[in-house]
Amino acid sequence: MLALSLAAVSTSVPRRAARRSSPQSGASTPAEASARSDTVSRVYQELRSLIVWGHLPPGARIAERAVAERLGLSRTPVRSALHRLQQEGFVSSVGRGQDQRLIVAPLTQEDGREIILIVGHLEGLAAYTAAALPDDRRKRIVTRLREINRELAEESKRREFGRIFDLDQEFHRAYVEGVVGPRLLALHRSIKPQIERYTRLYVSALVDELATSVKEHEVIVRAIASGDPRAAQRSVETNWRNAAARLSRVIEQLGERGAWHAWDPASSARRAR
Repeated sequence: MLALSLAAVSTSVPRRAARRSSPQSGASTPAEASARSDTVSRVYQELRSLIVWGHLPPGARIAERAVAERLGLSRTPVRSALHRLQQEGFVSSVGRGQDQRLIVAPLTQEDGREIILIVGHLEGLAAYTAAALPDDRRKRIVTRLREINRELAEESKRREFGRIFDLDQEFHRAYVEGVVGPRLLALHRSIKPQIERYTRLYVSALVDELATSVKEHEVIVRAIASGDPRAAQRSVETNWRNAAARLSRVIEQLGERGAWHAWDPASSARRAR
């Protein structure tokens, strides 16, 4: 898996013309600082997208130099973007000393459970807020939730995985987006894509329990509709807690991806041949 490092980055990241800026002395201007920040953000978004969609698979090595060369950038913004991805859990550091490497974070039972429970708590707070909204706003949210969940139930019969995934995402966004404050929303947007990695990879197995998830969604809708914040929070956290158990069972059956416990250069070289 580690042998995918340069090849994965080279085929997944579009090549750009080199546009490295020449060194300048003195403090940077606000415009230059803003441009650097934008560059880091673009690199971060591109790499995160490749990871979430599985184009950079779990366990694949990410070589800073290869990414910088592929994007036609200096290594500084790439390093900053990778540091952010590492902080958020999309990238992991393995090995020691000169053998230390960055890889796409593996998909494991323990990690999946932790992420899902975190999102469950965040969305539980969102559902609490949604249930406490004035009647007119709450009714609009409930109407949308019921429409989406009805579509989700119908799609479960067709087993179109992409559509099922999109509808489930849409259901949960309906009581988060436009409801919570900026801090909770920022936390949610940074963590939720990590669940997407798991769902995209294991969706064909998870869809077998979709009917159960639809019923849990109905409980969420009823709690928000009744204007009961605590019941809404509990129902969302229960849905995600059960989702963690479902994912754990699927990973137990199909195996973890990209997971290993120590980086051995010799064994890595053997696998690369």
